[in-house]
This record gives sequence, structure tokens and C-alpha cells, in this order.
Amino acid sequence: MTRRNAWAGLALAVGLSLSLSACKDTKTLQENEQLKAQIADLQKQNGQMGNDLETVTAARDALAKENAALETKLKPSKSKKPAKKTAKKRRR
Repeated sequence: MTRRNAWAGLALAVGLSLSLSACKDTKTLQENEQLKAQIADLQKQNGQMGNDLETVTAARDALAKENAALETKLKPSKSKKPAKKTAKKRRR
């Protein structure tokens, strides 16, 4: 008898779980669709930000090269000027 009850309980549990899993909740499906749309939008934004990052990085590198060139151009003009001598005070 206990084996029959155990099998019957198991069969009932399997039947209920299958019937509950077969029922689809429309609210959950709508939420899933919204989440999928949000994920697609975020992936698109991520791609755009990656492109923007590459552009900004290239601009930064160009500015760094220009800055280095200007610094090398500026350094020789500074060294050509003679240094001013300070007047020494004589003690009387």
C-alpha cells in the first residue's frame, strides 16, 4: 500500500509540475520582451561608446604628438637667451 501511495504521490507531483510549467504567465512574457529590448538598446549604446572612445583616443594621441613637437620647438629658443647675472652686493 505504501508503494502505491508513494507512486501515486509522485505521479501527482509530476502531473502538477508539468501542468504548471505548461501555463505561461503573460506578464512574465511581457517583462522578458521588455528586457530583451533593453538589452538590445544597451548593446547598441555600448557599440556607440566604443566608437566614441576610439575617436577620442585617436584625438588625444594626435594632441600628445603635437604637444611634444611644440615642446621640442620651444626648448631650443629658451636656451639661446643668455642668463641674467645678479648684481653682487659689496660690503663697505
